[in-house]
Amino acid sequence: LSGAMRKTNLCPPDATPILACRTNQKFAFIECASVDTANKALNLNGVPFLGASLRVSRPSKYAGPHIPSLTWQQLTGQPLLPGMIPVPENNGMGGGSAEEKLNRELFIGNTTPEMTEAMLRDFLGRAMEQVGLTRMPGNPIVSCRVSGKFAFVELRTKEEAENALNLNNIPYLGASLRVGRPSKYTGPHTPHGNWEDILAKFMSGELQLNNAASAPAPPAAIAAPPMAQMPAAPAMMMAPAAAAVPVTIVPTRVVELKQMLTQQDLEDDEEYNDILEDTRDECSSFGTLKNIVIPRTGPGATKIFLEYLSVEDAGKAIAGLKGRTFDGRQVGATYFDEIKFANEDYSD
Repeated sequence: LSGAMRKTNLCPPDATPILACRTNQKFAFIECASVDTANKALNLNGVPFLGASLRVSRPSKYAGPHIPSLTWQQLTGQPLLPGMIPVPENNGMGGGSAEEKLNRELFIGNTTPEMTEAMLRDFLGRAMEQVGLTRMPGNPIVSCRVSGKFAFVELRTKEEAENALNLNNIPYLGASLRVGRPSKYTGPHTPHGNWEDILAKFMSGELQLNNAASAPAPPAAIAAPPMAQMPAAPAMMMAPAAAAVPVTIVPTRVVELKQMLTQQDLEDDEEYNDILEDTRDECSSFGTLKNIVIPRTGPGATKIFLEYLSVEDAGKAIAGLKGRTFDGRQVGATYFDEIKFANEDYSD
């Protein structure tokens, strides 16, 4: 690390910028010669060493000011070597804090057993690179962990995590992947589109060619499929903002969703259970979800009913779900009468 700092003029050629180092199994701590040297050492983030791309950041206990820095690839102009996993940027929210990581993490729903962590990371990362959702060369997905019928991916930057939301509904191995925020996310809502929105924009010719393919893309930028070599457009354009709930409707703890399912979706038991589980995982991100009901027959068939712990949680679900596009259909979300729900009366 000292040699890397000397090589890139982060310190004088005869200096010893790093005084001490103590290592653990998968991480280490270094002590620099001065505060200024430590600030400059942040630019080593992503430096290649023994086949790995080292993550260099502030320790979790650091409480000082944010010091802007680059990644090693940005500093030197060298691309990430093949097979190396990219590192997240030091963006001022704390080197490795839980909050910072949560802003870079996304939920992937509707996965199938044959989808491994490596496959998902490679597929989603390549999709982002090919349609212009990345800010720098290399796979933007740092890690992936699979759990049953869903997974979580960690992006290297907060901005690329926002961009990746536009992959929602991307088809893969016969499934339509659901991409969204994890249930623990408490940050602001990020307006975004879905994969079909990208294709629709491409087919209509609304996307414009982005010639600066190697330059960092702006936050939430979006582009068309690579085979068309089409272009990036703001994700804000890709989907309408969630409409406000009419004030004439009395807020309750129960949410009714329409236009998400068809009768055919409810016929197969296995598919029905998959939908039930995926919906539970996705809708738990808005608050404490007590119950979910998807009637297969009667007046409530093809509707989804969500019972939350509080009216506030139900409101968050409506704000987050209303206006989304699902399999080409625009989702409707509104409050539903709690007494009717308790009596299993799902009629309008």
